[in-house]
Amino acid sequence: MLRRRLLSVFLLYAIFIPSVALAQTSASIPAAPTVKSYAAPKEVIDKIKEEGLKNSQVMQTLSYLTDVIGARLTGSPALKRANEWTRDTMTKWGMQNAHLEAWGPFGRGWTLKNFDAQVVAPYDIPLIAYPKAWSPSTKGVITADVVYFNPKTDADYEKYKGQLKGKIVLVSDPREVKANFEAMGSRRTDEELAKMLNAPNPADVQRPQQPLATPEQMQQRIQAFLQSTKRINFLMQEGAAVLVDNSRGGSGGTIFVQGATVSQTIPQNATMDFTALRRSFLQPQQKEAEAKMIPQMTLATEHYNRLVRMINQDEKLRMTVDIAAEYNDSDPMAYNTVAEIPGSDPKLKDELVMLGGHIDSWHAGTGATDNAAGVAVAMEAARIIQAAGLKPRRTIRVALWSGEEQGLFGSSNYVAQHFGEMKGGGNAAMPATAAGGGQQAKPELVKGADYEKLSAYYNLDNGTGKIRGVYLQGNAMVAPIFKTWLEPFKDMGAATTTLSNTGGTDHLSFDRIGLPGFQFIQDEIEYDTRTHHSNQDVFDRIQADDMKQAAIIMAAFVYQTAMMDDKLPRKAMK
Repeated sequence: MLRRRLLSVFLLYAIFIPSVALAQTSASIPAAPTVKSYAAPKEVIDKIKEEGLKNSQVMQTLSYLTDVIGARLTGSPALKRANEWTRDTMTKWGMQNAHLEAWGPFGRGWTLKNFDAQVVAPYDIPLIAYPKAWSPSTKGVITADVVYFNPKTDADYEKYKGQLKGKIVLVSDPREVKANFEAMGSRRTDEELAKMLNAPNPADVQRPQQPLATPEQMQQRIQAFLQSTKRINFLMQEGAAVLVDNSRGGSGGTIFVQGATVSQTIPQNATMDFTALRRSFLQPQQKEAEAKMIPQMTLATEHYNRLVRMINQDEKLRMTVDIAAEYNDSDPMAYNTVAEIPGSDPKLKDELVMLGGHIDSWHAGTGATDNAAGVAVAMEAARIIQAAGLKPRRTIRVALWSGEEQGLFGSSNYVAQHFGEMKGGGNAAMPATAAGGGQQAKPELVKGADYEKLSAYYNLDNGTGKIRGVYLQGNAMVAPIFKTWLEPFKDMGAATTTLSNTGGTDHLSFDRIGLPGFQFIQDEIEYDTRTHHSNQDVFDRIQADDMKQAAIIMAAFVYQTAMMDDKLPRKAMK
């Protein structure tokens, strides 16, 4: 999942956007649906449950994706293998038109071939660490002094001049690690679900009329970016050998690792708007970025903190690091996997119901909760419908997206190619706060050939937790329909609909152009505390019973959507 914010690129440069307080009104009462609904007979729901519980293949699918194929960084050979394996598996299950759809160009792939890091003097200290994605390789095995780089003023930079060439440089502040007195895993409480149930329609929330960011705030963000860029540029100019940062969270050996930091050219016009500044960012997967990166890795916090404390007490440290990575430039495109269960109704078979999740992952773990879980559930939901002998009236299409972690690229490109896109008015994929604040021209929807054919898209990308309900994305008209569809699953823990929006994943590519796109509410389990983008995102953190439950509910939602006389109602475009 794309960190639920669509702003991860800014975190590389410590640019924090202030939150905006929103006045809330009472929850909107869902309007009566303007379409004729459909509820599957009990015997059909029972058949879906039986197939999903007795003959489930969701964990076998998950194990192959994570244990066998492993991490699936966008652009990597491993992701291409996962694309092809999921295509072939769904074909074996009897689905039709299974194929890969290209989008891009994305950039180069990256594969880690070998890695080792440890302190070797004054004595040996094995380290828990992992290279950052798209980091260049070291020039063989490097053994060098360790320096803590922590400039606060321009004068501090002068102190480091001539001191960093060939050194292994610690670039983060230490991070306090507190004892965990609460469980790392959790499920949503009845009180939390009740609050979600009574949440107001986002369309009714009164938003401030003033610009979302003042000129002063924009300049603060720009200056923060410029200072971060100054630091990385200084390290490159001084010839640092390896950059080491502290894990942003986690403890007990859990490391959160994402992409490498790229040195950026500082624009001559430092007062430029933030949108223009953001568009100038060079991304690590771009070939030309290799020359603007130092080999870099992330260290477990307990180990990082210890090294800083030792250096601050005048201990001289030496470390050995070997990063051997391979770039793949043979194919700059990335791919989504797509497969179908054809519709059976001659009048409706050209219409679509879609389901899916993103198949790409970060690289330190094996991408189990983020998001082999969603991929396996979507595939299993389609398999259940197929194996149960059900004949949906509309065509059901599974889509497994790539490039989600870098910006919803796979789904947004697919939606633009098939359904339409917003044009004009700045970058519709970014929230106004990220795009520079202030008022922008309203973008215009340009519909694609299949815009009127889609009934709904259902997404799963919140980890391994069971489904507890559905985010309605402010679409009050679907609330009565979804409440009816959840009724048979109350005993499985799913009963909540909320008008609230949720962000950071692929349903947004549909929602932003006015198409019904939904993400299911899930139990948190250990998603934010342990697994999301970390080295602990592995098969053993998956909850098998939750995955079976989620696949059953997704199958029921998709099938019933495909059986309705009408498409699901659409909310009005703003």
